[in-house]
Amino acid sequence: MKLGIIVPCYNEQEVLPETAERLLALRQLLIKRGAIEDTSRICFVDDGSKDGTWNLIEELANRKDGISGIKLSKNRGHQNALMAGLFTMDGDALVSIDADLQDDINVIEKMVAEFHNGVDIVYGVRKRRETDSFFKRISAELFYKFLSLLGAESINNHADYRLMSRRAIESLKGFKEVNLYLRGIIPLLGFRSSVVHYDRLERFAGTSKYPLKKMIALALDGVTSFSVSPLRFIMFIGFTVFLGTVFVMIWIVWTRFFSDRAVPGWASTVLPMFFLGGVQILCIGVIGEYLGKIYGEVKGRPRYIIEKVI
Repeated sequence: MKLGIIVPCYNEQEVLPETAERLLALRQLLIKRGAIEDTSRICFVDDGSKDGTWNLIEELANRKDGISGIKLSKNRGHQNALMAGLFTMDGDALVSIDADLQDDINVIEKMVAEFHNGVDIVYGVRKRRETDSFFKRISAELFYKFLSLLGAESINNHADYRLMSRRAIESLKGFKEVNLYLRGIIPLLGFRSSVVHYDRLERFAGTSKYPLKKMIALALDGVTSFSVSPLRFIMFIGFTVFLGTVFVMIWIVWTRFFSDRAVPGWASTVLPMFFLGGVQILCIGVIGEYLGKIYGEVKGRPRYIIEKVI
């Protein structure tokens, strides 16, 4: 089988040479063992890097057999860069992996073996998250549980390290949404899948390109792209507030006419006003998030634009 390895890159000049050497060594090993063809390639996708990442990719592609490069016209985000590689590169199966070497590349051999056994999608799943910070580890666990609670299908502790067969990739092209969350889309394909586990490693060099802001944006895409439960929840909140308001009104009327404890004050006026105002702002914010997603979808702009291919 012809294998392609997709590596999205954003400002990865510090780690890229080592990543290329390790992946090329793995490629040669798999060719020697007869698991893949010698036409199999590694494709680095430059997601609008501001450092020397693309120059390195060009140099590697010119010097090393088996390396290709795709340069996007500007930074479009990790998910779009990944899609650019998947939809541009050929091969019987494609593996996507990050450039930071935190995902164990030796697991690719197990993924290829699963493919030869008739599996279309092989997920790389982390055994443990000791290399992550306490906050990132806890937030990730809560996020996956929250997605499951909302009814969205996802693979726990799986990022974007996976193998996909050609027919799975062709089926993925039918998903036209602009707000991408591939970890939720891939399970919807429904093809035969399996899981391989690996230990998460320390980043070889450089710094993480996924700060808190991007993590939150990805989480919002995941929630709003695969579940309308938040909309139903705010409807429930509205109904609950309405019932509470009715009971408060009954209590105020009873206090006014059947007791002498009615004392004019700000509490009965100000507190409900602030409470209802807060609930309304929260609900408008959730609705606005969905409207924003609809706005992005209906425009139908390209998810990425390729400037150059080596």
